[in-house]
Amino acid sequence: MRSKKEIEDIMEIFFQKNPNPQCELNFTNAYTLLVAVILSAQATDKGVNKATKELFGIADTPQKMLDLGEEKLKEYIKSIGLFNNKAKNIILMSKDLVEKHKGSVPSTMEELVKLAGVGRKTANVVLNVWFSKNTLAVDTHVARIAKRLDMSKSSSPEKIEQDLMCVIPSQYIKNANHWFVLFGRYICKAQNPQCKECFIFKYCNSKDKKI
Repeated sequence: MRSKKEIEDIMEIFFQKNPNPQCELNFTNAYTLLVAVILSAQATDKGVNKATKELFGIADTPQKMLDLGEEKLKEYIKSIGLFNNKAKNIILMSKDLVEKHKGSVPSTMEELVKLAGVGRKTANVVLNVWFSKNTLAVDTHVARIAKRLDMSKSSSPEKIEQDLMCVIPSQYIKNANHWFVLFGRYICKAQNPQCKECFIFKYCNSKDKKI
């Protein structure tokens, strides 16, 4: 595992490189963010944004989504993988928000994960991006970066989250999720890492590092 000093150095480099990283999903409120994150599972942010551009123009609240209905919702998101199941969950989630939360997106992990289609990763993104909480959502990018940088050896997303929350200094945690996702998406790719463009190259001991 990395030393405390090395991790601080790595996170400071990320900060200097991008002090205010942003989620690449388009949204207008907590509800549209939640819907976008649900849709982003096994899909690209670019693909989700394309599908939601028109959708959010007519259904940007739980009640409007219920009024739209599951079948019409499918028409808007059919370009996204697993759209049938996602449409079903979004309608069920919207119904829960209307009936149990007065149409508002809850701000706690415990309440969020009770909603249809919302797992820990999705909840963490919403808590981080909308509610500005120090949470860390572990997707495939974050898991890969954590392993390549020797910050976690686990394969379990929840355990990786716990490891990262323990080793990353608190002042960097809120932004760490975005830094790792963007880094994994554009530089430290799974199949073809762009090592020549890597700004933390010297800290990487990965077996597939390209020297």
